[in-house]
Amino acid sequence: MISVPRLYAIVDASSFSTTEDLIAYADELVAGGCTLLQYRNKRGNARVMLEQARELRRQSRARVPAPHIPKLIMNDRADLALIAEFDGVHVGQDDLLPESVRRIIGPDRWLGVSTHNPEQLAEADRTSADYLAIGPVFSTSSKERPDPVVGLEGVRRARLLTRRPLMAIGGITRRNAAAVIEAGADSVAVISDLLRDPRKSAEEFFRILR
Repeated sequence: MISVPRLYAIVDASSFSTTEDLIAYADELVAGGCTLLQYRNKRGNARVMLEQARELRRQSRARVPAPHIPKLIMNDRADLALIAEFDGVHVGQDDLLPESVRRIIGPDRWLGVSTHNPEQLAEADRTSADYLAIGPVFSTSSKERPDPVVGLEGVRRARLLTRRPLMAIGGITRRNAAAVIEAGADSVAVISDLLRDPRKSAEEFFRILR
């Protein structure tokens, strides 16, 4: 079973006007202690996504000593994860089935699956996924059509349904992150509350989630 860090930083391309800004942001997250980053681009074309993903991988290898190179996870696109030499793929309920993704990426790359209710989580737990995500825990603005909020009780229920690493996502901030971990999550996935001063924000998350 894999071991996951307390903070799972999501680098959402829609928050940045240039690839350079995106890379600089990711560099700051890593400087703040992040060892697991997800690259997410819901609107870009494949060429742009691949360009950004390759640059993320190149910079992570160039600037971070070998034992501390962060793991990079591709949102949705198993094909691009392979080409960009990412460490894993994260899929949602409307993406390729987990076992189809596993056949593409092989046994060694990480596979994460988003779920939004106990039924989806129980089904995902029967797949070869390395970790499962539950959410949105709180209301979120990062999705145009978010699923219903599950709350801390949803995290507690999810914890009872799986022994795999459990990520919680959706509206998680430094103010509520500790409660999410106490409810049973192994890690919190964060977008918005890392955007301002990412290095300092990441460091504060790690202090809170020790």
